Amino acid sequence: MDFTYNYTYIVQCADGTLYTGWTNCLKTRLKAHNEGKNGAKYTRAKRPVELVYFEGFRTKEEAMSREYQIKQLSRDKKLQLIEE
Repeated sequence: MDFTYNYTYIVQCADGTLYTGWTNCLKTRLKAHNEGKNGAKYTRAKRPVELVYFEGFRTKEEAMSREYQIKQLSRDKKLQLIEE
């Protein structure tokens, strides 16, 4: 059985904005965001970032689909999701 997980995550940037993405390794992805190497262009100028939310999925497709759903939400709805 393959227990590899894929994650949809939200980080809060230093300026208070939120960034949503997906990865198969949260630790490595967070490090990339904070080092500005291979991180998202959006977060590069807004470091450091802090992981505030994540969900695990069995497949990349599920994680990417959830990422898309979250990106459609308003900031208020994302904050509600983080608080739950």
